[in-house]
Amino acid sequence: MSKKPKSAKTKSKLGSLLVNGILLLIVLLWTIPTIGVFVSSFRDPFDIQTSGWWSVFPHKEWVKIDEFKPADDLDRDSVMKIAGVSGTFAEFRAGILKPDGEKVTWVGNKRLGMIQIQEKKWVTRTKFTLDNYDKVLSGKKYVIKTSSGATKEFQGDNFSGALLNSLTVAIPATVIPILIAAFAAYGFAWMQFPGRRILFVLIVALLVVPLQVALVPILKDYVKLDLNGTFLAVWLAHTGFGLPLATYLLFNYISGLPRDILESAFIDGASHFTIFMRLILPLSVPALASFAIFQFLWVWNDYLVALVFIGAKPDVQVFTMRLAEIVGSRGNDWHLLTAGAFVSMVLPLIVFFSLQRYFVRGLLAGSVKG
Repeated sequence: MSKKPKSAKTKSKLGSLLVNGILLLIVLLWTIPTIGVFVSSFRDPFDIQTSGWWSVFPHKEWVKIDEFKPADDLDRDSVMKIAGVSGTFAEFRAGILKPDGEKVTWVGNKRLGMIQIQEKKWVTRTKFTLDNYDKVLSGKKYVIKTSSGATKEFQGDNFSGALLNSLTVAIPATVIPILIAAFAAYGFAWMQFPGRRILFVLIVALLVVPLQVALVPILKDYVKLDLNGTFLAVWLAHTGFGLPLATYLLFNYISGLPRDILESAFIDGASHFTIFMRLILPLSVPALASFAIFQFLWVWNDYLVALVFIGAKPDVQVFTMRLAEIVGSRGNDWHLLTAGAFVSMVLPLIVFFSLQRYFVRGLLAGSVKG
């Protein structure tokens, strides 16, 4: 009889370890690309072109310990003997191992090449720099050395203006729908008026309408009203697209608040506006924060809505548009792409970790009753 509880307890522990192990593996798989972007954003352009980001960790690599010019009388089209080993030009280009573990490698072409004696050693490529961020954010000219040894001059990408534009778009496009949806959710939850159920069903039904369906009609209206290409156009668009979800989430939360508190406020003569400002908003912070995370991340990472309603004007471009431009024009400049990508990640991470304690509470609010 005593063995059964122990067996059940052991199975429970094994199950818990298995679940936690799988979750840890998933977290690591999701985190590795982020670590790669973070590390690459601080690496030298030459190191990025010649090695992977994981080379910052200790690893064995062939290191040059000696170098000399091959003899002029060598017949480069036949078998050659160099540094105690024999082989063809192709074999020397690939590298020939010596008995003592060293490698003899021909670097360059047949006429102007050099012979390198290499040895495997533990090394780390930890040459970090902040120049990548300076080039991305300041727009200064810079010179890089390519893997072939040549130097090239480039114009940096000034992301500072695009970063401010993204903040100008994201903050109002997050605050406005939250305020409107909070008023609407309170009305649906605690106020009785004709057509209340039908209106709420219509709002929930808007959740299934694809965003792309509304872009062209809204764009035509914006052109008539001369709003296209302005921040106001994007604020209104994101407000309209975000209101259905915001209203639904906040309704679930607000309708689950204790009825006794609101009834006591009504008995004391408080108006709906007073109850909303003094009671509903302070008590709804978890739900407001959870939707703020959703809305901010969506607006911050948005490219399509900004492209349609703002356009390609440099003075109003948002961060995602500028980042897409350097992906197209500087696809090989990984030091700039990774620095720009990580800059775009920093602010959403700050917002999420600042509000994440409310996140689960806000999502689960109103899902269980009784």
